[in-house]
Amino acid sequence: MSTGAIIAIVAGVLILLVLLAVLVPRMRERKRQRQLENQRGELASQHREAAAEQAVRARQAESEAKRAEAEAELHEARADMHDRGLADDEIDGTRNGRSDVDGRSDVDGRSDVGAREEPPARRA
Repeated sequence: MSTGAIIAIVAGVLILLVLLAVLVPRMRERKRQRQLENQRGELASQHREAAAEQAVRARQAESEAKRAEAEAELHEARADMHDRGLADDEIDGTRNGRSDVDGRSDVDGRSDVGAREEPPARRA
């Protein structure tokens, strides 16, 4: 082989080594960037799912709070009626001298069925 051919082969190999030295880190960086993007996407999805679940729980809690507030307002209104003497018929669980159709008292929603009643007066 001639000296010129050997020099050409060595120069070609050196050029290939330089190209590899330049391109391999770029390829590794691109691969790392793709992995990082995938991880970001997965974490973002997890956070979005958690946020959606939290929003559902918050809406449920808000609904429960509104219901509790409405019940409190109802009890306050009934207390005011009792203070003014407008709901005396609820004291003994009757309305206009009659029990409710379903046997319930409107004061607290509990059933009057089985409640202790006054025994009838004895005749002398």
